[in-house]
Amino acid sequence: MIEVKVPVLPESISEATVAVWHKKPGDFIELDDVIVEIETDKVVLEIPAEDSGVLTEIKAKEGETVGEQQVLGIMEKKSQDNSKETSIAESDSTKKEEFSREAPEEIIQEAAAEETPEEEAPVKEVVTEKVPEETTQEVPDEATQEDQQNSSKLSDKGDVSTKGNRLEERVPMNRIRKTIAKRLHSATQNTAMLTTFNEVDMSAILSMRLSYKEAFEKKYSVKLGFMSFFVKAAVESLKKFPAVNAYIDGDDIVYHAYCDVSVAISSDRGLVVPVLRDAHKMAMHDIEKAIIDFSVRAQDGTLGIDEMSGGTFTISNGGVFGSLLSTPILNSPQSAILGMHKTEERPIVVDGEIVIRPMMYLALSYDHQIIDGKEAVQFLISIKDALEDPTRLLLKV
Repeated sequence: MIEVKVPVLPESISEATVAVWHKKPGDFIELDDVIVEIETDKVVLEIPAEDSGVLTEIKAKEGETVGEQQVLGIMEKKSQDNSKETSIAESDSTKKEEFSREAPEEIIQEAAAEETPEEEAPVKEVVTEKVPEETTQEVPDEATQEDQQNSSKLSDKGDVSTKGNRLEERVPMNRIRKTIAKRLHSATQNTAMLTTFNEVDMSAILSMRLSYKEAFEKKYSVKLGFMSFFVKAAVESLKKFPAVNAYIDGDDIVYHAYCDVSVAISSDRGLVVPVLRDAHKMAMHDIEKAIIDFSVRAQDGTLGIDEMSGGTFTISNGGVFGSLLSTPILNSPQSAILGMHKTEERPIVVDGEIVIRPMMYLALSYDHQIIDGKEAVQFLISIKDALEDPTRLLLKV
């Protein structure tokens, strides 16, 4: 017998929730097949099979809370051939039992048919009934049909209740969503959060991407996106304003001599914030590759817990969803977060003339307990200057 157990969890996590069973009792499981997924506060963990065998019992159902090393299910070790032989043997046995039960009745019917002469065969009386030409049925109106369809869809997800002709659904939050809710609520309650805004002319970056996108992709096998520019601009600005790269710990301020930039990524399971470690040492193509990798694995649920821990500053790009302006919430215990938005052509004044330029609003939310308003505004202007004149990123001025 093989026990399917919850793996060893990190020190900061004490329990998990059974998310999805990919196998059911009786299924044959190959080595390394994913049997079940469990959900922690930060990530979904896949539990693979340590050996080949048949799942015989599930001890923790979906939605149950489990602890470290708790037994989730039981497997019986066997090869696939043995599993098939057992299945065939059981099938043959079942067929034999069915034949032994059905055979006597068939024999009796055949014998009775032989003993009954044709002329004495019973004559069945045919009864005809007049079918009404028109039948009346109650046809539900369109609203009722729509409610029934909606109810059918909702019932697959959670408890459905009806108030008159209005449907409501109650679905328990998953563990990741609970953690996101707690962290965001804590950030708003435990910080003096303030947001400052500015706008950046994206003309220079768009022109640079257009000129070098083919050469960049050919050399590094990755497309040149916006995020690498913003990460590099943020890193250079963090060096100039160390308070933005620090956090409060009790009565102390902890300053970082490095830049670990968190990147907010939306996934089907909720918001995740993987970290670009030592972003100040990364080249632009390394940043682009890392972000693409994070995005793919966020959707697959394969990001590691350690990859989302830490971080000294966060960048969130609501522009990919069409957001024109927002006030991002701090990613505690960090002291600041940069919000990117949709690039949109707008009329602006340049050298006394009205021109149309691709503009993006930037938002910097920060903890006023550690960062003064002057520092926050200057930090955001530093990012704006670097983006409007990318040469600054090369010269680091």
